[in-house]
Parts: sequence; C-alpha cells; structure tokens
Amino acid sequence: MTVMKTSMRNFFAHKGRMALSAIAVLLSVGFVCGTLVFTDTMNTTFDKLFAATSSDVTVSAKGASDSGETTSDNGKPPVMPASVVARVKSAQGVKAAEGTVFSTSVTVVDAKKDNLSPSSGAPTIVGSWNGNDARTMKITSGSAPKGSEQVMVDADTADKHHLKLGDTLAVISAVGTHDARISGIASFQVTNPGAAIFYLDTKTAQQTLVGKTGVFTNVNVTAASGVSDDQLKRNVVSALGTHYKVQTAKETADANQKDVESFMNVMKYAMLGFAGIAFLVGIFLIINTFSMLVAQRTREIGLMRAIGSSRKQVNRSVLAEALLLGVTGSVLGVGAGVGLAVGLMKVMGQLGMHLSTADLTVAWTTPVVGLVLGVVVTVLAAYLPARRAGKVSPMAALRDAGAPADAKAGAVRAVLGTLLTAGGGFALYLAASADKATGGSLWLGLGVVLSLIGFVVIGPLLAGGVVRVLGAVLLRAFGPVGRMAERNALRNPRRTGATGAALMIGLALVACLSVVGSSMVASATDQLDKTVGTDFIIQSDSGQMITPQAVRAVKSTPGLKRVTEYKTTEADYTTPDGRTLKNTDITAADPTYATDLRVKTVAGNLKDAYLPDSMSVHEKFAKAHDVHLGSKIRIAFKDGATADLTVRAITSNDGLIDAGSKYTSIATLAKYVPADKMPLDQLVFATAKDGQQDAAYTSLKSALHDYPQYKVRDQTDYKQALKDQIGQLLNMIYGLLALAIIVAILGVVNTLALSVVERTREIGLMRAIGLSRRQMRRMIRMESVVIALFGALLGLGLGMGWGATAQKLLALEGLKVLEVPWSTLITVFLGSAVVGLVAALIPAFRAGRMNVLNAIATE
Repeated sequence: MTVMKTSMRNFFAHKGRMALSAIAVLLSVGFVCGTLVFTDTMNTTFDKLFAATSSDVTVSAKGASDSGETTSDNGKPPVMPASVVARVKSAQGVKAAEGTVFSTSVTVVDAKKDNLSPSSGAPTIVGSWNGNDARTMKITSGSAPKGSEQVMVDADTADKHHLKLGDTLAVISAVGTHDARISGIASFQVTNPGAAIFYLDTKTAQQTLVGKTGVFTNVNVTAASGVSDDQLKRNVVSALGTHYKVQTAKETADANQKDVESFMNVMKYAMLGFAGIAFLVGIFLIINTFSMLVAQRTREIGLMRAIGSSRKQVNRSVLAEALLLGVTGSVLGVGAGVGLAVGLMKVMGQLGMHLSTADLTVAWTTPVVGLVLGVVVTVLAAYLPARRAGKVSPMAALRDAGAPADAKAGAVRAVLGTLLTAGGGFALYLAASADKATGGSLWLGLGVVLSLIGFVVIGPLLAGGVVRVLGAVLLRAFGPVGRMAERNALRNPRRTGATGAALMIGLALVACLSVVGSSMVASATDQLDKTVGTDFIIQSDSGQMITPQAVRAVKSTPGLKRVTEYKTTEADYTTPDGRTLKNTDITAADPTYATDLRVKTVAGNLKDAYLPDSMSVHEKFAKAHDVHLGSKIRIAFKDGATADLTVRAITSNDGLIDAGSKYTSIATLAKYVPADKMPLDQLVFATAKDGQQDAAYTSLKSALHDYPQYKVRDQTDYKQALKDQIGQLLNMIYGLLALAIIVAILGVVNTLALSVVERTREIGLMRAIGLSRRQMRRMIRMESVVIALFGALLGLGLGMGWGATAQKLLALEGLKVLEVPWSTLITVFLGSAVVGLVAALIPAFRAGRMNVLNAIATE
C-alpha cells in the first residue's frame, strides 16, 4: 500500500512531465482501436447489405463467380435460359421464383458524357428492377422503369451527380449504348457502401446487357413457409441438376463478404503495422521520460532506501507509475479510437463510400486489446529505468544529484550494437546478392530488423561523433551559445541517442520508400523509352475492358498509321513434358504488336508468333516445360475449342512491360473461340502517321468523348500517370507514418522539457552571469535542432541503405534503375531542423521565463 501511495504521489506531482508520454500512448492506442472499430463497422455494413439483398436461394449461370460477379472476358454476363425459372418454380418448397439480369461490366454517363461510376472503386451495377430489389429499395421519387426509354437510379448517385427526374442517361455495355430518361429515384433501406445502381425493366436490361431477350443471370427463389434455405437448395438442385450454381442466402452473403474481407484485411493489417511503428517510437519516449525522472529523483530514492525501502519496493514504485500512465493513456486512447473511426467514416463518405454511424461497431475485444497493449507496452518500456532506480545505493544517492554512469553497461552496449549492426549489414549484402527475389526478401527483412535494432543500441555511441560534426557545421557560428547547446546535447549521449532513435525510425521508412518509389518510376520510364514503339495507349483506369464500339471509334480516327488490339484470356496448356497447366493466361494481339512493343527474344522472331496456329512463350516457361522452337503446345481455350499451337519464338525475361506473357494472334484466337465468346480488348495501341502526332492525339480524344471510361495517353501522359499512382500510394504511406513522427516530436519536446527541469540551477547561474533570455531560448532551440538532425541523419542513411537493397531485389523482376530522390531526402532533412525548432518552443519559453533567484536556490 505504501508503494502505491508513493507512486500515486509521484505520478500526480509530475503529471505535467507525464502528459506527453500519455499522449504518445493515447495516439498509439487510439490508432489501433480506431482501425479495429473502422474495419469492424465496414464488415457490419456489408454483412447487413448482403443479408438484406440475398434471396433465400439464388440460382446463377455456371460461369458466375461465387460472389455473383457478372464480369466476363467478352463484357457480357454469363446467362441461362428463361426456361430455368419454370423449372425452379416446379421444385418442392418454392413459394416464388423470379428471373433477373444484371451486369457490373458497364459504364453509365449523363447528358454531358460525364462518367457516373463511383470514384471510390465501388462497382457500377445495371440490372432489371425486380421483387428482391423492391424489398431493399424504396422509390422516393417518380416510378419504376417501364419500357425501353426509362431508367431508375439510386438516391445516393442522384444526389452526388445532381440528377433529377427526366434527365437523360446512357448505359454503355459490350452490346452498345442505350439511352434512357430517369423515371424514378430509389433510396436504400440499408446502408449503401458506395455502389452506383441503375435499374431498367427486364426486357430492356436483357437487350442492353446481353443483346437478346429470354435469358437471365440469376433466379431469385423464395422459400415457402416452414422450408429452410438448405432444404430449398437441395430441392432446386434436384430439379435443375448440377448445370447451374445454386446458393443459399448465407452462402451468397458469405461469398460476397469474403471478397470484401480480402481487401479489408490488407487495409486493417497495414494500418495496424503503422500503429506498431508508433508504439515502437513511443517506447523510446517512455524510456526517456522515466530515465530522466529517476535521475532527477536520485536523492529522494536514496532517502527511501536509507529509511528501509528495498530495491523491489523502489522498482515496483516506478512500475506502478508506469501502470498509471499506461492505464490513463490507454483509456483515453480507446475513446480517441472511436472518434478516429467516426472521422474515417466521414472521410470515406467524402470519397463516395457511405458508412452510417448507426452501424458503428465497437466489439468488446477492441477496448481490451487497446488497454492491454497500451499498459503492457508502457510497463515494459519503464522496466529498465525502474530496474536502474532499484540499483541506486542509499549513500551514492545521497551524495550525488544524478544517477552515475554505468561504464560496464556502455561497453556492453557498444559490443552488442556493433554486432547487431554488422549482422544487419551482412544480411542486407546477402539480400542484394541474391539470385531470386523470394529468397532475397527474407534476408532483406532480417537485415532491416537487425540494422534498425543495431542503430538503436549503438545510437548513444554515435551521438558523440555525429553531434560534434553537426555542431562544427551549424552551431559554432553562434559563438558560446552554440557551443553550450552542443555540450548539452553531448552531456547525456544515452538520452540524445534514444530521442534521436525515435525520429530515426519514421524517417528511415520514409527514405526507404522514397528510394523504392523513385526507382520504380525511373525503371518503368526507362522500359517505356526502350521498348514501347507506339504513340498512344488507350485503356480504362478502373480495369474495364474496351467495348467494340469504342475500338471502332479509335480505328476510324483520322491521322493514324496503325491500331493494335490487345486481349487476354485463359486456357489449359498441355506442354511437351506432359504436364497440364490449368487456367493459364495467353495474350492475343494483332501482328503489329511485335512493332508496338520491342520485346527481346532469345530464340526465333516474335513476328512469327502471330502466324496462323503459332505462339510464343517466355524463357522461364520454356526451360520449365522443355519447350523449344517448333514445339507443339495443346491449348484448350476458355469458352472455345482446343488447338495445337507451334512455338515460333521464345522471349527474354529481362523486360518489365508484359514480362512473362505468352503471345498468339487475334486471328488464331478467333479461329477457336466463337465470336460471341471472344474477349474484349484490355488495351488498344495507336500509332500516328509521321508528323501527325499532335493532330492524331486531339482526334483520338475527340473520338472517345462519348466513352469517358477510357483514357487516351501518349508516352508522356503514361509516364506521368505511373508517377502519380506511385506518388499517391507513397503519400498515403507517409500520412500513416506521420503518426510515428508526431510521437517522435513529442519525445523531443519531453526530453527538452525534462532536461530544462534537470538543469534548473544551472540555467539560473547562467542567467546570473549575464546570459540573456533570448540567448537562453536560442541555446535550447539549437540543442533541439541538433538532436533532430542527428536522428534525421541516422534515419535517412539507414533508409537509403534499405531502399538501395530493395531495389536490387526489384531488379530481378525487371526494375533495374536505382534512383535516389535527393530533393525529397534533402527536404526531409531540412524539415527535421524545423521539427527541432518547433519542438523546442515550449521548453525554451519556460527556460527563458525562469526566475533567476529561485532557479539558483533549487537543489
């Protein structure tokens, strides 16, 4: 009880000094809990949506995916004859059955040809209005579509794009373009996570999406009273046989949820990873805080030991303070996490993914995880300072105002840090020397971990040399004040090293990712310059395939020398070594693609691969399956016949663009795949006539004005788009890393604040002999800048090493150009100086306002 009372008294006596450490715990716990609440809420939203929109049993065509996705290679949904509905109705236990048709391989535009698809990546769905949708949608304006000239839109899409009754929309599918006017607007009865949904009447939907009537993509089946979904499924399967996909409501919902969870898990664990980095940085802050508090209370601890307190009691007293800090920060962090989740929901709403706070889900495990994680991390971080406090002898504490240095510990630190750093460097060397990226990545991971821990351990030893160099370059110009700032930073290398290490971790990751991102862009740009021999690339950024009418628009554009179509499909390969490879990609293109993409061959001529019944394979495939020039490969095309194709060329694996592709001609594909099953183009390449590039570029954009889902890019545009994509990804990662950097800044503030308290008497004496308030504040600021730059130098140097090693592995996959973004790294380094200045504002202000006589009188 005495230990707890002492701990409580000390905790509240130093509550101001504990505040920043508590904020670090709060931020880290808040990020973890916010991530869990946000992802749980999204799962709840989708669960409710899928449960509400699934019929008791759903029958779909055999080619449909488990989640009911209807996109296919030819742009049309897999369908089944309308006669299936009557057969389903005849099954025992069926109360009602209704055929529907819908597709997600569509684009809808308004009268201005603006794309109405969600910007969040959610699907655009066009389907027939049916009884199942009537359960989950309420018509709030107008009426359901009747006839080919009418379409109904969901209320969220109407609000976002300012659509109203009577507006003209165009549905663009593989079949063609269908115009209709808005006859009604319907609102979701459950939360819509962002999909854009449009309804046509059944006949019009069939004609628009499939090109013929009398077919359906799904049959929605309702069970009679007392019949379970499982029993109904068995009855329907008995009536239909195994020619169709039959799923209960639960199976349909689970399949849809599985697709969502795969994305959600990536986001969830990525965000938790960044929270872990913030926790790691927070550990340094907590260690520093308790180390300095223990040092400042050396006399007090000595007195406690002199009057009978044991080492264990002193140790427990410090750990009890850490426990209070962890509990306080964690409790506040759980609350902050819920607020963060709500904020993320609002942000997602701005991006088009609507999440209702009514679905906010806080599982009981979330606060438990937050509390346990926050408390355990805080107590573990405080263990070393607590152990150090317990080892202080009564007499040494009563004689000395601070904790004595441990020379033996310094020697152990030096040896351990050197070994870890050397081990990390050797692992990175092995990664850079690896022959395969998979094996090298394991060495890279080990090297990153060991070198990071090594730099953290050896940081106090590096602090002496690095701070002296920084002092000589930056501080000597400020005269005695600059030299005092340098000496203050050198006074306690362990503290300086720990503070710098907190900043080092975040900046090392920033530097590594910057090098990798810049190298990826530079490598891709280099490959484009070397291999792409066409002027324009036409594609959809959302992955939609290019409809035949859009291809015709491209081909009719004046000023073009050639147009190349590019398709991919799947086939089963039977190779010369007797093996069968299921669902293997094959690329079909026009013969001019051999000119549009300059692919290096190791045998044969790529142009010959476009001869009738011919193909090419890449070098790795050839070696793995005993394929040579003239070899025959049996290809069973998806939705088509089987062909024996002759290998006419073997391509190199060195390229980045289209690496690993196996080519044949579109004419060969058309010979074995029926016209109505032919896949749509993924890309279209266009080359202008000599001297007409600018005019052709303008004409192409004009020709595709009615198809806003497709982008026309010349090589400059394509390079910029690639750079923007990688830049957006890096900016998102930097934003998440900002949490760790904020915690590191709090560490600098806390270190300086406690350092000012520790040096109260010294500051008073300096002020007494003539140091002005302005000089005092400058000294504190310069000390902070040096500590921040020390951490930045270590972090940037370490991160550049990681990034360069990672690029060596990427080179094995074709990304062979190493580019160091010096402008970014220099900006980060200078930004670290600004961070140091900002972090020193409050400690410097407090030092400058200190009463001189009271400061001198401080023990």
